[in-house]
Amino acid sequence: MFYKLVFIGMFVLSAFSQASMLNNIKSFDANFEQKIINPSQKEILYKGHLVLKEPHYILWQYKEPILKNVYIINNFAIIDEPELEQAILTQLQNEIDILSLIKNAKKISKNEYLTNIYDVEYNLFTKDNKIQRIEYKDALENRVIITFFDTKQNIEVDEEIFKFLPPDYYDIIRK
Repeated sequence: MFYKLVFIGMFVLSAFSQASMLNNIKSFDANFEQKIINPSQKEILYKGHLVLKEPHYILWQYKEPILKNVYIINNFAIIDEPELEQAILTQLQNEIDILSLIKNAKKISKNEYLTNIYDVEYNLFTKDNKIQRIEYKDALENRVIITFFDTKQNIEVDEEIFKFLPPDYYDIIRK
């Protein structure tokens, strides 16, 4: 469930970062807070750092409440869980189809865009031509709000940060 939320969020962010007025973004670097609110209003808050680079490089670094790094290159994901001393390697079922997301993103107001992917509707909010927040309801009716801080766009990003080399003592799980 957690991984599905992360992957969908990453896909949407990748697409939105290139949609409409944001179509000149080549890289994106920001701190984030990801709040998940279930139907009974119970909340969980994740905090971390996100780095994106064209064409399909994504790194989510979760820092709270647990350490976790999610590397995405094209349609391959690695979930690094340092506290468990393990990494999960998996092929994603759906490739990141940025072009269809861009075509489907519609500007609703000055700072809001809307799109739909995999039967989930996403709202993107911008401020000063930068991504500020993404909101959506997942398939389990959880409300997900990802807010970005200290955002930098179109900075130089070394592709080396997207490479994961597990320590020798890690358990490697292939799914």
